[in-house]
Amino acid sequence: MQWQSRYTMVSLCAMATFICYIDRVNISVAIIPMAEEFGWDQGTRGLILSSFFVGYLLTQIAGGWLADRFGGKAVLGFGVVFWSFFTIITPPAAFAGLTMLLLSRVAMGLGEAVTFPSIYSLFAKWLPVSERTRAIGLNASAIPLGTVFALLLTPVIVLSLGWEWVFYLFGAVGIVWYFFWHRLASTEPKDHPHMTPEELAVIGRDRSDEATTGSPPKIRAMLGSMSVWAIIVSHFCSNWGGYVLLSWLPTYFTEGLGVDFAAVGIATMIPSLAAFVFLNVAGWVTDKTIASNRFSLTFTRKLMQTIGFGGGAIVLAVVGYVESIALAITLMTLGNAIGAFAMGGWGSNHMDIAPKHAGTLMGLTNTAGTLPGIIGVFVSGLILEWTGSWILVFQVAAAINVFGLVFYLIFARTDPEFE
Repeated sequence: MQWQSRYTMVSLCAMATFICYIDRVNISVAIIPMAEEFGWDQGTRGLILSSFFVGYLLTQIAGGWLADRFGGKAVLGFGVVFWSFFTIITPPAAFAGLTMLLLSRVAMGLGEAVTFPSIYSLFAKWLPVSERTRAIGLNASAIPLGTVFALLLTPVIVLSLGWEWVFYLFGAVGIVWYFFWHRLASTEPKDHPHMTPEELAVIGRDRSDEATTGSPPKIRAMLGSMSVWAIIVSHFCSNWGGYVLLSWLPTYFTEGLGVDFAAVGIATMIPSLAAFVFLNVAGWVTDKTIASNRFSLTFTRKLMQTIGFGGGAIVLAVVGYVESIALAITLMTLGNAIGAFAMGGWGSNHMDIAPKHAGTLMGLTNTAGTLPGIIGVFVSGLILEWTGSWILVFQVAAAINVFGLVFYLIFARTDPEFE
């Protein structure tokens, strides 16, 4: 089968997400030797880890609006170069003092904030309806893949070259990516240098009633829709558990379970690889279910949401009681595998209800989804400092998952509302 231009676009977007996460996750490991060198307590660590999300919160909606209005290629390309620069200057910022480090992390968040809104905007233009969940699954699977890469490689770099080189080397990857993005990407399928009439027909085959250009609706109008709120609440609840684990899992394994620092990447690798595999499985299963026409699109989204949020909540509720490293890894692996199916629920719902404005809507929901990165990560640090209880950290995340599931089941819809 001939390679299609839309596969190139999806692959490059997934690579941008991969780079986004290796640059985001590396400090979760590097902060351990950094804290020893600079004398940071748990509260300060939580402040540093959460400061990224302050910047990440601010440009979500703007990034989606710009991508929908002026093109995802330019917005995503600029974002990758911008955050890569601030990744590279993280070490000198840290040596300059805590304030400079916090400012550099905020600036890095500003750059990474445009990633998902831009990608959703591009996917809405580039993909037929029957391929969107698979593409979202592949793109989302770059998150655990980047997490595994960062968690495995960061300790090696720290032990061999020093923690500073983690940021220098990882930041350079984004600059290399931009070279290929500039040459091989386009905002509109018809403008791609390798596009064929046959592929254009495929892209438009099951979305003849959709347009992908136009003035974005007012944010107030989106906020008046309960279907939008179903995605907003789900995004918030999903990211609470995701960001807490992303930021604190290395510390949980090293300080909570006694895993050696050099092996922390290996300890977290299996759960992340499970997420990588099952995000793609969930995308395939969801698209096949939709294509079969056996169930309505709304029922399919809610079914996937139930599997993902319900199963994930059960694992989070019990994992804190585990004292065995092997059992903890097994439960985390199971939780990631089951939780991946939520990408077939809320994770793909944006393009159902706002096919022309998926970037804007993703920017709006990801703004809410960023709040747990600030609140959840910091509050988890305070819980650990005040109580030392990992059980409480995980069970709070489980309760939030249950709330998100119930809210989605009541209010989620799939009919286009913003055309």
